[in-house]
Amino acid sequence: MAKPSSLLHLLASAVLAISVLLGHGVLHVGASHKVYRHLQTTVESTSVKQPYRTSYHFQPPKNWINDPNGPMIYKGIYHLFYQYNPKGAVWGNIVWAHSTSKDLVNWTPHVPAIFPSQKSDINGCWSGSATILPGYKPAILYTGINPQNQQVQNLAVPKNLSDPYLIEWVKSPRNPLMAPTAMNGINASSFRDPTTGWVGPDGRWRVIIGSKKDRMGMAILYRSKDFVHWTEAQHPLHSAENTGMWECPDFFPVSVQVPVGLDTSINGPNVKHVLKVSLDDTKHEYYTVGTYNSVTDKYVPDEGSVDSDSGLRYDYGKFYASKTFFDSEKKRRILWGWINESSSVDDDIKKGWSGVQAIPRTLWLDKSGKQLVQWPIVEIEKLRTNQVDLPNKLIKGGTVLEVSGITAAQADVEVSFEVKELEKAEVLDPTWTNPQMLCSEKGASVKGSLGPFGLLVMASKGLQEYTAVFFRIFKGQNKYVVLMCSDQSRSSLNNNNDKTTYGAFLDVDPLHEKLSLRTLIDHSIVESFGGGGKSCITARVYPVLAVENGSHLHVFNNGTQSVGVPKLTAWSMKKAHIY
Repeated sequence: MAKPSSLLHLLASAVLAISVLLGHGVLHVGASHKVYRHLQTTVESTSVKQPYRTSYHFQPPKNWINDPNGPMIYKGIYHLFYQYNPKGAVWGNIVWAHSTSKDLVNWTPHVPAIFPSQKSDINGCWSGSATILPGYKPAILYTGINPQNQQVQNLAVPKNLSDPYLIEWVKSPRNPLMAPTAMNGINASSFRDPTTGWVGPDGRWRVIIGSKKDRMGMAILYRSKDFVHWTEAQHPLHSAENTGMWECPDFFPVSVQVPVGLDTSINGPNVKHVLKVSLDDTKHEYYTVGTYNSVTDKYVPDEGSVDSDSGLRYDYGKFYASKTFFDSEKKRRILWGWINESSSVDDDIKKGWSGVQAIPRTLWLDKSGKQLVQWPIVEIEKLRTNQVDLPNKLIKGGTVLEVSGITAAQADVEVSFEVKELEKAEVLDPTWTNPQMLCSEKGASVKGSLGPFGLLVMASKGLQEYTAVFFRIFKGQNKYVVLMCSDQSRSSLNNNNDKTTYGAFLDVDPLHEKLSLRTLIDHSIVESFGGGGKSCITARVYPVLAVENGSHLHVFNNGTQSVGVPKLTAWSMKKAHIY
């Protein structure tokens, strides 16, 4: 869970804890969250107009949400659980909220599935995962916070297996099933977020749980014959120095040969494995692609797969605490991720909500075998309407061309760019290794040679506000290098917002292929997919002028060289039924 690494460590006394709670209105509980004690009751929004609420991204009617939990499909029904505060728009009072869907687009809310009720979770029901056990029986493992504020692992199962909506859940009387002890030496404040289970060649279940030892992040491995009695393995599945606490680990197989999803227990000669972790220290996620030895229970990243914060990410913007599941009916692996806020806490309270879930993405291994590719689930396309096509155009340097005829604040845009005179590309300085920093220094307003070119979205009429999603092409030592940026520096006249610019290098060869970009725009979300989903960047934007009918869409080129746009198609998006 993207949650507090509690300051109430094992060595902290109850007296100290009470003095901290009583002494301040705000309790700092680690990097993830601040607990606003004076706001832990329901506060109705003072905002009547809601121009920033999304229309087709998942969010409840009000209040705080964070991590997606336990996604699964059961009897043809998709389930999404998520961390939710029923009493306000800030973190606290966390329960597992629950919604179901037949298409991953339109959702029906239900009562919370899991909430504090046992000694092992009385101080919180934090993140976890779902596993389908033999006999087609779903089970949820989740982190609970016990009376000593220790993080322990608990089990819940459906009360009625004949109910496809799985409304009621029953907790195991044996909880907690896994806990820190003096003997195992596990850090009691850094032991959370159990994964979906998988079965090894010996028939035993395995799960991993995120943890750390000093600065070493690790995935602690447990085994079980019955999913109830668990034994810690002698070694973690994997660990990495200087990465800090690993939140929300995810571990799953991917096919080397075909772009389909695999059941979590699959392994073999044509299978690679992916280990994703969410770094509590930096609030970034990263993943590696590698090999899992199911006999020794060791995972080894492939050579060249960077095992640190500078490694590959699902998304280089606002995207955290992600979780995948195997869609057994459509043979695909689907990724959920939490899009956190860029607005201030005061503004969150005024609008009455905080946090949104990203559009579910289908995920598979790229043909290079070195990285993953993601694409919005195909079901989202049924919301498309009022298609607008821009004919094949050559966009000269300095051009800003509006794409009209769509609801620009609620849209889906696909565009491809073609660059001919690559030899005129700017030379890439060998020290430019950080794409986010490079995008910050070379934003959309900084003229280059081949770029910046791309889209101006959520743009006001006079371009006082806009979010720019664009490419630049550089000449590297042996190849051309493509930089993808999402520049929020001019996204809003409200300077209380986080307007960080994001960036990623895109593994596409512009010499032999067009540069493609797809951007989903949803009032306060700009979710972009470059190179067919090889690099993704999600941004939160809160413009003052470019809201609702005041929002516009443009294609632009601020480079000196002309760029071809062989295809641009945009759609208005209908509103999904979320609640």
